[in-house]
Amino acid sequence: MLRGEILAVGTELLLGQIANTNAQYISKKLAEMGISCFHHSVVGDNPDRLEDTMKIAMNRSNLIILTGGLGPTKDDLTKETIAKLFGRTLVMDSKALTYIEDYFSKKGRTMTENNKKQALVIEGCEVFPNDQGMAPGMLVSEGGTHVILLPGPPKEMQPMFESYVQPTLMRIAGKSMSIHSRVLRFFGIGEAQLETVVSDLIDSQTNPTIAPLASDGEVTLRLTAFTDSKEKAVPMLDEVEEKIQARVGQFLYGYDDTSLFLELKKLLEEKRWTLSCAESLTGGLFQGEYCSMSGASQTFVGGVVSYTNDVKQMLLAVRPETLASYGAVSEPCAIEMAKGVMRQTGSDVGLSFTGVAGPDPLDGQPPGTVFIGMADKSGRTNCVKLELTGHRNVVRQRTCKHGAYQLMKWLGE
Repeated sequence: MLRGEILAVGTELLLGQIANTNAQYISKKLAEMGISCFHHSVVGDNPDRLEDTMKIAMNRSNLIILTGGLGPTKDDLTKETIAKLFGRTLVMDSKALTYIEDYFSKKGRTMTENNKKQALVIEGCEVFPNDQGMAPGMLVSEGGTHVILLPGPPKEMQPMFESYVQPTLMRIAGKSMSIHSRVLRFFGIGEAQLETVVSDLIDSQTNPTIAPLASDGEVTLRLTAFTDSKEKAVPMLDEVEEKIQARVGQFLYGYDDTSLFLELKKLLEEKRWTLSCAESLTGGLFQGEYCSMSGASQTFVGGVVSYTNDVKQMLLAVRPETLASYGAVSEPCAIEMAKGVMRQTGSDVGLSFTGVAGPDPLDGQPPGTVFIGMADKSGRTNCVKLELTGHRNVVRQRTCKHGAYQLMKWLGE
């Protein structure tokens, strides 16, 4: 079994000048392939510290993936350090050198001598071409330990990983070269709760594998099957999904690269209905997100940012007595806002948001209190009250996602 470890090389990472997005990307890819990653490390451009860190890594992991330190400058010492550890020399890779020379020729630039350094590779390694840059990647294997060296720039590293490293890892791991994934997207259930409910399935996973991931208030489960054809993978993925759906299917809203807003748009398109929106605490965030989708104008007609009570009354016809009796942060106000924006725009569905983003209370309501109002052309209305946590902008962003989710549920009833 491969025990993975990722080691990023670069003093700029330690200084906080750039984020280590490479480790995140590689970890995600390893999880998709069913390869475990147990450690992340970062070390500066120092050969002694890199050698010490590598010795620790090689004692506990048999797959070590390094990023960075393959460039032409004096502080790029990754391959020199790894070559020393394995007792090997650096040799010139003719294909890489030709590629670099052609690059400078086409650009009409003079190639300095230090650029040839990028074409040096570790003796006996497997070379990974760099289709987006100059420095090639490489794999050094010895005694069951596999060390992969990749360039630091993500625009070079990611294509190299997908085109060359991923198939190589599948070969080393003895898995099928064919990888088939399906992402299940959930909303309205927390990461901890979802993982608890399906923990036995995750613990017993073999093929397909199950990888949970939480982000921005949503939770996903990536199912990955390793087979030699899509035809074999589909029933394997279906079987696992069926078990998951039996437990948490009510929270599943879509698959793969979709989003709550895209699924809402699809539903409105199917119904041939249009949407309008009245926003108080969200200040236009929902409308901005919805209208960022291509073709949004087919289902979205317009909206109102009604941040003050005066605007709620003037543009949405929220009654003064509603505000006086219940306040702006209330169910009656949310429903009147939804009905008002629907009436003003002539849409089929009206959606509204009113609440307290924080940090201070409003109308006697604590921060995080949100009311989502809904109305449709048949005269139906609905309101959902939420108690959200997080700082001001987190509450506002989560409110928008809850709005898309709650409206989809209500329209589907």
